[in-house]
Amino acid sequence: MLQNKEQLVLDALPKAISYQDYRKLTEEHALANTNSGTKITESLVNYTKLNHRRMKRLDKTLKITEQIQETIAQYSKNTTWIVLTETWCGDAAQTMPMMQKFAELNSGIDLKVLLRDEHLDLMDAFLYNGGRSIPKLIAFDRDTNKIIGDWGPRPTEATKMVNDYKATHGKLTPEFKEDLQVWYNKDKGVNTAADLLNLLK
Repeated sequence: MLQNKEQLVLDALPKAISYQDYRKLTEEHALANTNSGTKITESLVNYTKLNHRRMKRLDKTLKITEQIQETIAQYSKNTTWIVLTETWCGDAAQTMPMMQKFAELNSGIDLKVLLRDEHLDLMDAFLYNGGRSIPKLIAFDRDTNKIIGDWGPRPTEATKMVNDYKATHGKLTPEFKEDLQVWYNKDKGVNTAADLLNLLK
């Protein structure tokens, strides 16, 4: 019999790590020239190194407006945000620091991280367009043991950019991926913050 999504979350939660431990894990992989996940390749190692530097920078530089801070502070549910990711995922490196900022502003939001390739049963319950796209954030209400929302693999504006490009060109090119990172750098987390606010409604 298939387990429901809530049971899959409950089964996986004891293995979840904190954002701080995930940051340490990424740094360890970067220093060791490895990456998380089932395949280790030169490109994934390089992405892991880049992501370590990126998250280190964003943890320090990301800003949230006072209006958004007030909205986050008013959130009254006890929620765990479980993020499925891997150290090499560029979209995760660009968005997880903002998730952590939200969690820092409200003790009712507990950010936890699971490595996708170690939890494929949970990942397969949250596919995006049929694929195991990451990051995937699952909002889980700890009082009711219910899933109250999910998000990912990227902010709404970036998702539109990716979908439009795929529709025209069939697949994403290295050049487009660079353009996407430029968009993230210019956006400074604004679109991610707007999306995450919708999870609090």
